[in-house]
Amino acid sequence: MALGKRIRWFHRWVSAIFVACVIAATAAAATGQDTGSPVFYAPLAPLLVLTLTGLYLFVRPWLGARVPGRE
Repeated sequence: MALGKRIRWFHRWVSAIFVACVIAATAAAATGQDTGSPVFYAPLAPLLVLTLTGLYLFVRPWLGARVPGRE
C-alpha cells in the first residue's frame, strides 16, 4: 500500500475515533459533568492528528506535480 493510501486510511479511522470522542463529550455535558473532566479534552488528540494528516492530504496533489516527467 502506498504512503498516500495509508495516510488516507489512517485519517478515516482517526476521524471515526474523533466522532466517538465528541459524542462522549456531548453525552457527558448532557448529564451535567464538570467541564474540567478529561472526557472534554479527549477529542483534542484525534483533532490534532486529523489536522496534520488532513493538511498532508490537502497539499499532496501539489507535491506530486513537482516530480519531473509527471503531469
